[in-house]
Amino acid sequence: MSHPALLISTEELDSPVALALISALDQELSALYPEPDANFLELDAEEVASDSGAFLVAYLDGRPVACGAVRRISPDTAELKRMYVRPDVRGLGLARALLEELERGARALGMRRLVLETGERQPAAIALYRRAGFTPIERYGAYVASPLSLCMAKTL
Repeated sequence: MSHPALLISTEELDSPVALALISALDQELSALYPEPDANFLELDAEEVASDSGAFLVAYLDGRPVACGAVRRISPDTAELKRMYVRPDVRGLGLARALLEELERGARALGMRRLVLETGERQPAAIALYRRAGFTPIERYGAYVASPLSLCMAKTL
């Protein structure tokens, strides 16, 4: 679904807009997953530099309301990170639009596969990814020993 006043643009990871959205995401995840070691919040600026990934912010009527990142993790695989939509604008198709833009960016980097980690307590996120063609895979990387993690992948 497209929204006439939706603009998705690249942002620096340390910009005030990005930091505010990431902070809101971290607060929500910490409330959903209060268990120690249940959250994997790391993402470095160099991982989303133009040659290896991107950090995108969606603006609705000029207001920053959603974000997401893609980072290269191998020569042909990228990982989705930090997907977030502010609660008051959920259900408008913003996550889908952001996801499509991140997929385009990954393809432009030559990526052939996208992977992601989400949590079992996030049914809306799981539904979004399934609708977008992601399927469950074995837990990978930092998530191998994380029982609350659900990992998914999609061929681009």
